[in-house]
Amino acid sequence: MVSEISERTRHGHPRTTELSGSETHLTRAADGVSMDVTQASSECSAVLQTIDDAVICDRAFPEDILVGVVGRGHVLVEDVPGTGKTLTARSVATALGLSFSRIQFTPDLLPADVTGTHIFNERERAFEFNAGPIFANVVLADEINRAPPKTQAALLEAMEEGQVTVDGETRQLPDPFVVIATQNPIEQEGTFPLPEAQVDRFLVKTSMGYPDEAGEVELLRRRANRETTSPSVEAVLEPDQVEQLRTVPETVRVDEDLLEYVAALARATRADGRVETGVSPRGTQRLFEAARAYATIVGRSYVTPDDIKRVAQPVLAHRLVLTPDATVNGVAKTQVVNGVLESVPVPTVEESTA
Repeated sequence: MVSEISERTRHGHPRTTELSGSETHLTRAADGVSMDVTQASSECSAVLQTIDDAVICDRAFPEDILVGVVGRGHVLVEDVPGTGKTLTARSVATALGLSFSRIQFTPDLLPADVTGTHIFNERERAFEFNAGPIFANVVLADEINRAPPKTQAALLEAMEEGQVTVDGETRQLPDPFVVIATQNPIEQEGTFPLPEAQVDRFLVKTSMGYPDEAGEVELLRRRANRETTSPSVEAVLEPDQVEQLRTVPETVRVDEDLLEYVAALARATRADGRVETGVSPRGTQRLFEAARAYATIVGRSYVTPDDIKRVAQPVLAHRLVLTPDATVNGVAKTQVVNGVLESVPVPTVEESTA
């Protein structure tokens, strides 16, 4: 197991330190200062810009991850090795001023390797809890589908409850807590497919993809000139600001017509003949939450149909279970979502009244 985690976190304290220059607790600011949509959007733009400077990828990829963070969810990334997933995840954590750890999932990984365990201290003649790498704000679960179901279940509890149970004791995880999990879409040998219940826990599923020609040339340019290092990522926010940022979507307004539109999209997936299991009510709520998070990122105090369409693919597609016939015929889940978006009537939102 590969683990990268701050020393203080390693000693069992569920908080981060000094990523932004001074010790910061993982709670909302003590003075109660809140953040409005305009401020939140400005902070999100700064975070995305610093990631863009360091990572060569399509802007939609870090945007999807930020939707997961702002929407209080987790992110599943399905991509081939070598595309820069680890760099992106670390850059997101650093830009947000959060602690980061990476867990390399393998078939022999045990739940205790993730959550931590009690170790006997001979000097104190007592057992002490040694926190695992799950005790970080942003956790990269690399190749999550290589871990056995028992280990996946330990991660599932952490994602759903924000806590882990070790030897009968429940321990709270840092807040904010975000899992960015990756899986390889090609290699299936030696893997344990994620159960539907766990896949449904991810707010968004996204893919980094290959860089375009200009991006790949820039990668080579950086590699060719050894004196030129990739731009470093600096902390844009502090943990308490991230907590404030995550409360802003609650203030974003969604008109009644758009609530009905979100529900109609979810119901349309269940009625599609190519789908065995459509979007669950939890998925409907996640689409609503993701749309409000995206509206926050772009700086609007209200949701538009375009916001819902923008997040529909990363929020809905991975929640679908296709029929055997559809799978054999090569139907992609994204095709189903596209069809739903085309078939469901789009409500009109008057910007002047929004």
